[in-house]
Order: sequence, then C-alpha cells, then structure tokens
Amino acid sequence: MASDQEDNGQRVKRLLGKPGNGNCADCGAADPEWASYTLGVFVCLSCSGLHRNIARISKVKSVLLDPWSASEVELMDSVGNNAAKAKYEKIVPAFYYCPTHKDCMLLKEQWIRAKYERKEFQCVERQEPYSAGYREGFLWKRGRDNGQYLSRKFILSEREGVLKYFKKHDAREPKATMKINTLNATFQPTKMGTAQGLQITYLKDNSTRNIFVYHEDGKEMVDWFNGIRAARFHYLQVAFPGASISDLLPKLTRNYIMEGYMEKTGPKHTEGFKKRWFTMDERRLMYFKDPLDAYARGEVFIGSRENSYSVHPGLPQNTQGYHWQFGITIVTPDRKFLFACETDEDQKDWISAFQTVINRPMQPREYAVAAYFKHKP
Repeated sequence: MASDQEDNGQRVKRLLGKPGNGNCADCGAADPEWASYTLGVFVCLSCSGLHRNIARISKVKSVLLDPWSASEVELMDSVGNNAAKAKYEKIVPAFYYCPTHKDCMLLKEQWIRAKYERKEFQCVERQEPYSAGYREGFLWKRGRDNGQYLSRKFILSEREGVLKYFKKHDAREPKATMKINTLNATFQPTKMGTAQGLQITYLKDNSTRNIFVYHEDGKEMVDWFNGIRAARFHYLQVAFPGASISDLLPKLTRNYIMEGYMEKTGPKHTEGFKKRWFTMDERRLMYFKDPLDAYARGEVFIGSRENSYSVHPGLPQNTQGYHWQFGITIVTPDRKFLFACETDEDQKDWISAFQTVINRPMQPREYAVAAYFKHKP
C-alpha cells in the first residue's frame, strides 16, 4: 500500500513537467506545488487558499506532502492546466483583467470564482455586468475633506463617454463627471485599508484628481473595475482604429510605477524639506500631504534622456534642511528637483523607477503634456 502511494506521489510530481503545468493555472506563478484534484489544475500556495473558498467545487492538496490515490492522479493527468484553461477561459473578453501573482487577493479571488464557480467565460450572457456599456449602482466614496465614506450613486456610460457620481441618490446633476478618455482605476487595498479599495483617477484641467471607493461585495467592485476597462477599450478602439488589441490592452488601466514617502524642498532649495507622499504615474510625479488626498499638492513632468532629463543619487553640496539621509537629484531642462529617502532601499527603488521613465523615449502625446507643464502658471 505504501508503495502504491509512493508511486502515485511520484506520478503526480512528474505531471508538473507537462506543458502548462509548470505555472499556476490561475495567476501564472512559477513552480506550483498544490493542485485541485476535482478540477484537475496545478496552482500556487496563494491560489490554493482561494480554491478552499469554493470547496464544493474545488478540493486541494499538496503535490509534495499529501498522499494521492490512483484515481486522483488519473484525473490530474487527464485534465491539466492547458485543458482546463481551454474550458474555463474559453471566451474571456479582451478587456477583462486576468490577474498575475503580483496582483491583490481580491482580483485573484474573483478571477477564480468567475472561472470555476460562476463559469463566466463559458457563457457570454454571464458577462453582462461589465460588458454592457452601462452600469449604475452605489459605492462607498471617501469624502474629500472629512475622510468619511458615504454612499454615492455612480453611473458608467460608454455612450456618453463618462463615469459620474451623484451626491444625493435622487440628484439630477452629478457632483463630478469623469471622462473615460482620462480615466484610470487601480486597486489599493493597503493604502486604503480595505481589500475592496479602488482608486479612480481622472484629469480635470489637465491636473490629476483622485477618488477612493469600495463596496462590501468583492464581485461588485471587480465588475466596476472591468466595466471601466471595457469602456476604455471601446473608446480606444474608436480613437485609434489602426491599433492592435495587444497595443490597446496596456492602456486600459495601469498600476503606478512607484508610490511612497519622500522628503522634498522648494524650487529655491532654501526651505526645509517636508515629508510628502509621492506617486509616479506614467510621466507624472505627484506629491500629496496624505496618501488619500483628492488633489496633488504639485505635479512634476519627468521627460526622457533625449530631452535632457537625468536622475542621480545624492544631493548637491551645501544642501540643508533634510532629515532623511538618502538623497536623489532629478535634473530637468529648467531646474533640479531634490528629494530625500528614509532608507537606502527606498532610494534605490525610486532611482530605478525614475530611470525606467527617463530611459523610455517620449511618445507624441507626451510632448503635449510636457508643453502644458512648461507653460503651467
């Protein structure tokens, strides 16, 4: 009996070498060591925990540590990740966000539930909540001034090209109207302190505005996120008719290149350094007094090396007023920006983020943004 179990254990381990099985079936993480022996897929430790939430559909065990029966191994052999993907991801819309191992737990959980529990990608009708082009509902929105979350009515209209919200449920005029062409959405569970926390940004008079929303129902929140992506996708298809789908997908929503605290000083470098929360979004470096502020205190455009932008560790000699010891100097055609980081690791991460942006050639639309910043009062 022990010998049979050992043979089964060796057989299931060998199955990890079959094409598709070397990465998690759900998030793509390398070298999965868990498996759903009812669905026939190999998954990583993180996703195995999410599979336990749908225990009536998926039962998991360790490939390396748990005993395996012959029938369980046969099922794993007959299905595997590639066959399961062909079945459960048969008609995933192009705009739908398929999470990676780097994404938050909410996106991964709802992806797993959508595939195996709700079977959304086997039936187009089940995709209506985020693909219809119109969505209406209530979300908890953080107040700009008091920080309290209050219920607000939101409407996403692809036809009108806007996302808007209303201060009162029966209000006729929206409190804010956000154009889909400048809209971005990114999950911020850590920053907001809630697993369902979504940060929505848009441009108003070419300045960034933030709103922070959540819903108690994780599916509802992810449906709003994918609804925004769908609206953005269809807008971009019209705006750039010659672009391929692969060109458009990275533009639907984006995570920030870098976020965190640094110290900064003013343009004359004579005032004391102040601690601020910084966000690097494409070529916009924004700073806020508080991470959940609605408006940035300031925005800096970061251009490319060809346009005389550069970043250097350290601060110029005779710089005073900083408390953190790990300085960064950004050189632009017009002035130098001085920052200080709390740790050596923070300094390296920020410099790497700035280098990524500076080393990337500027796109035509980015020159228009640069011109706006140059002439900004």
